[in-house]
Amino acid sequence: MAQDPDQRLADVVERERSRLRGFIRRRVPNAEDVEDILQEVFAELVEANRRLMPIDHVTGWLFQVARNRIIDLFRRRRPDSFSDALIDIGDGERVRVAELLASAEAGPDSVYARQLLVAQLQRAIGELPEEQRRVFVAHELQGTSFKEMAAATGTNINTLLARKRYAVRALRARLQQAFDDLGHQRG
Repeated sequence: MAQDPDQRLADVVERERSRLRGFIRRRVPNAEDVEDILQEVFAELVEANRRLMPIDHVTGWLFQVARNRIIDLFRRRRPDSFSDALIDIGDGERVRVAELLASAEAGPDSVYARQLLVAQLQRAIGELPEEQRRVFVAHELQGTSFKEMAAATGTNINTLLARKRYAVRALRARLQQAFDDLGHQRG
């Protein structure tokens, strides 16, 4: 006796939910995003079933759809840009790194502060782990896209994004420390 199509669908969802969630979780750090992607994958399965799309290997199809949704998620999110990083300048006020380093014509104090911050930034970039430094320099300073880097190196785009994110965090912390030290020198 043939099983009801809705029941077959429910059985597939029940059988694959845990493995699929684990697969997504290993690639997506945010728990809400994991659940959203999981729901999107199953919604797409329901839609494919409604359209009577033939799917030979349901498990493989589900994991491919999940991969595609993960890629879509990372494409929608703009990677951290170091020039957009915020530095605390005191009294709860924060400024973008680009604003701190933007002008050398603002007077002798600003020129001196800019030189110190740039020197700290150069030193901090040099101290990054090699893989993080390469990704940061290629993306931020040379304008290379993550897609281009992935093609050139054979490294997964998500790995490159993570390396850049770690580099930005380290540089942001280092620049914050340099700015704080500069404030103590002036005070």
